Amino acid sequence: MDIIKQIEDEQLRKENFDFRVGDTIVLDYRIKEGGKERIQKFEGTVIKIQGSGVRKTFTVRRVAYGTGIERTFYVHSPRIESLKVIRRGRARRSRLFYLRDRVGKSAKVKEKKN
Repeated sequence: MDIIKQIEDEQLRKENFDFRVGDTIVLDYRIKEGGKERIQKFEGTVIKIQGSGVRKTFTVRRVAYGTGIERTFYVHSPRIESLKVIRRGRARRSRLFYLRDRVGKSAKVKEKKN
């Protein structure tokens, strides 16, 4: 078990992303198409964070052309180029699955005020 822990610790990301559930983020994600690599931006609301260590994941939801798209990313993935928080959201729960049923302004998370 100690060997597995040691290997996982080597793969941890050095920089720490500071975001929470309800925040709106822009993610630069490296995508491989054929032999080429490009960076694609994915902007949306974080609806779920789960796991710990190397297996820590977060799910981002966005609405594009009237269709909801959810994508799950690993926090410590080498494919994530950068992560930037645009808005801090005020969420009172750890999973925001109720946003799936909402449409329009009610699908937004209120902004956190200092």
